[in-house]
Amino acid sequence: MEPKRILVVGCGAMSRAWIKHVQGRSDAVIAGLCDLSLAAAQKRAKDEGLDCPVFDDLARALDRVAPDVVFDITIPQAHRQVVTAALAKGCPVFGEKPMAGNLADAKAMVAAAEAAGKPYAVMQNRRYLKGIRALRGLIAAGAIGEPSFITADFFIGAHFGGFRDEMENPLLVDMAIHTFDQARFITGADAVEVSALAFNPKGSWYRGDAAALCQFRFANGALFSYRGSWCAEGANTSWEAAWRVCGTRGTAIWDGGPSPWADVVAKEEGFTRPTSRVEAPKDWAGREGHEGCLDALFQSLSDGKPPETDCRDNVKSVAMVFAAVESARQGGAWVKVG
Repeated sequence: MEPKRILVVGCGAMSRAWIKHVQGRSDAVIAGLCDLSLAAAQKRAKDEGLDCPVFDDLARALDRVAPDVVFDITIPQAHRQVVTAALAKGCPVFGEKPMAGNLADAKAMVAAAEAAGKPYAVMQNRRYLKGIRALRGLIAAGAIGEPSFITADFFIGAHFGGFRDEMENPLLVDMAIHTFDQARFITGADAVEVSALAFNPKGSWYRGDAAALCQFRFANGALFSYRGSWCAEGANTSWEAAWRVCGTRGTAIWDGGPSPWADVVAKEEGFTRPTSRVEAPKDWAGREGHEGCLDALFQSLSDGKPPETDCRDNVKSVAMVFAAVESARQGGAWVKVG
């Protein structure tokens, strides 16, 4: 079987991880690079040792390369244009998160994928970690009973520079998508409404709101509480956040590392019930992070089945982001999700 021809659109720093992944595969090859800056595409080709055509025009790149898959690694505001153009050519798309810069664009991209009958899947690399897979398995097995209260704390002092420093809502739009998607993944439930506050703490180096407090109600009745800051200096959490999942029979804890665990009621007696520690099973053998997600996306093409991070699922996580942004705009009013 001939290797799948990949057109990479967007040649910034993030494109390196995607290109390196393909260079390690035998069933795919980088067939072209495209960026609004031809110099950026040329530099990426040189830096990664690629001998392929480079373009600064997407339509011409799609026509000339005739790719089997398009990698969309552009900024969020450009995702709709890239994804819909590729789908119109009958080409599957794997894209960076978040799906879009607003919910209307995200919904339009889902509609384009359905109309084309081709997959559009999103990079949600934090689903592909041994720790989160173990945590989800622990909860799904009923170790803590029925989850009712989930909390996630995310505190990182991230000095990126570049476009994030100028975003209106850098934390909610560019980062919280990961944590919100993780909450859906861990619980197997979808959010229905949110109350959120977004703000920019003293000393922040961001122009927009780099911190937020969000409360989500989920369809199964559970409450998810998120506290986050991208300008928190010192005592940082992991990039995967620090989680507590309270259930009817116990509590699961995950600090973002490989070993979540649960404290489970052992006896029905005492003012506070005696508990026992339960370790989460570590039985997921896939690769982690970007590698794991891309492995799953390529496997989905081979299987002819929608991937876990298909746009029709991921739009539910994106909807959480923009509902939180709207709630914050309204001063914390409860807003329906999606």
